[in-house]
Order: sequence, then C-alpha cells, then structure tokens
Amino acid sequence: MSINRVVLVGRLTADPELKYTPTGVATTQFTLAVDRPFSNNGHREADFLKIVTWRQLAETTATYLKKGRLTAVEGRIQIRRWESDSGTRYITEIVADNVRFLESNRDNNRNQADPNEPAPYRADGDPFHDDGQPIDISDDDLPF
Repeated sequence: MSINRVVLVGRLTADPELKYTPTGVATTQFTLAVDRPFSNNGHREADFLKIVTWRQLAETTATYLKKGRLTAVEGRIQIRRWESDSGTRYITEIVADNVRFLESNRDNNRNQADPNEPAPYRADGDPFHDDGQPIDISDDDLPF
C-alpha cells in the first residue's frame, strides 16, 4: 500500500492563472510560499511549491485567491516528465483536491497595510449587529 498525501499552509506569491484545456476544462496554477520550521543564520527560509487545481476548484481559486493570501492546500505530489531539446525535463507539483481560504481578502489587505493594526472590535461583542445600517460585505469576503 502507498500513500501520496500532502497538506500545506502558506501564502500565494501571485494571483492564480486560470486557463482552459482545448476541451474546456478549467485549470489554475499558482505558487505557495511555505515557511520552513527552522532558520538559516537567523533568516527564515521558505519553499515555493507549484500548485495545480482543476475544474470547479480551479474556477473558485481563480475568483477568490489573490497574491499574499494565507491558504491551506490538500492534495497529492505529482512529477511530470517531458522531452525537450536539452533532454528530459521534470517538474514536481501538488495537484490540489481541497483548497481552504484561511483569511478574508479584507484581513489580507489590512495586514498588508499595517500588520500591527488591531482587528475591528465591537464593544457589545456582536459582530453582526448593524445599528440599522446596511452591512457592507464584498463578494470577495464570501467563501462561495
């Protein structure tokens, strides 16, 4: 029996690229920067891993994921091989079965602007109380 599963948490290095195969199947590719659990000479290092999604998951990630967003990816490792003029080439990538958005775009934008700024707090403790005013929710904040 063999198992090929990987779970990663990191930040996107760029917006996902949505493409379609000639038969109309959606696919995205993006790179996830995953911090290593140790440092080298006081500097944290990261691995930059290629992630591939397909079909509905590809369209969802292209719509809601943006550069810098903290994201969890679950999938399998795949190594592709092809021949080129310079010989046999290889690429290792993660084919994602599940992608979780770990922070909203609003959180991500706030943290990029000032990571020390506290999150909004309501004295009454009810984050959904709107004081009779419309709630300002962007489509980017919805997980679906």
